[in-house]
Amino acid sequence: MKATDFREWLEKISQLNRRQKEQAKHYLSEAKPQAVVVKYLEDSFEPSCPVCQADRPHRWGHQAGLQRFRCCLCKHTFTAISGTPLARLRHKEQWLNYSAALIEGLTVRASGRQCGIDKNTSFRWRHRFLTLPAATKANHLQGIIEADETFFPSSCKGQRHLNRPPRKRGKQIHVRSTGKDQVPVLVVRDRSGATADFMLNAPDRKTIEPPLRAILAKDAIFCSDGAAVYRSVAHSLGITHRPVNLSAGIRVIAGVYHIQNVNAYDSRLKQWMKRFHGVATKYLENYLGWRRWLERWGGHN
Repeated sequence: MKATDFREWLEKISQLNRRQKEQAKHYLSEAKPQAVVVKYLEDSFEPSCPVCQADRPHRWGHQAGLQRFRCCLCKHTFTAISGTPLARLRHKEQWLNYSAALIEGLTVRASGRQCGIDKNTSFRWRHRFLTLPAATKANHLQGIIEADETFFPSSCKGQRHLNRPPRKRGKQIHVRSTGKDQVPVLVVRDRSGATADFMLNAPDRKTIEPPLRAILAKDAIFCSDGAAVYRSVAHSLGITHRPVNLSAGIRVIAGVYHIQNVNAYDSRLKQWMKRFHGVATKYLENYLGWRRWLERWGGHN
């Protein structure tokens, strides 16, 4: 709206009756959450073309409440969310509400009911919103570092065509780390709470060593259970290894070396996952990132 039109609009407010003023007040209060979201997105955005990366674009009107820009070089138009997981998502007035639902760890349907959106929209929003947490994990661990693997059932939840015979509802998988029925996840955590986890094809040296090499400090003290694969990896990386012989009842060495922190994290992760009644393997990375984010910033839910 132009400045002159806005001034004329303000002058007409005094002509509204009480009912009209209440309606205007209600409309403005409903629009507030979207205004907060738009302000945050635009304040954290450095205008540059997502196509050619040229900076200093021209303003080019608005789109879906956001300032639109036009690149001076390639002539493409874009907004603060172009090329991001949030692109083309609607109902910005509910984004903060949906973020609160993620913090609470609500299910897809419960989140949808809280925000007044369809369950399919809720599912799409969940995995768009989780793109950043899934890609954000600790990239450098130091000091005393604990590592352990945990396992999740391989799940084709939501898929119409399975690459295996269907399992009967409620059937439990008792065999760990064998075949395609289990997905191993390596969880690595230091004493400051920094956490990284990695989905593995198999819990062997070939798959465990590369991610550990990328994130462990050279002077780190590596704590694990007595599995031979960890001893081999620690020797290859040239770091100090303190294995805990759980089968012999030894859980702590010298009062400080143990894997109780990472085991407690695994326990909280598994307990939190139960509310979803099974997670599709193709989305497991998103849920792992969601839990890391809650542990680090959102509190334990």
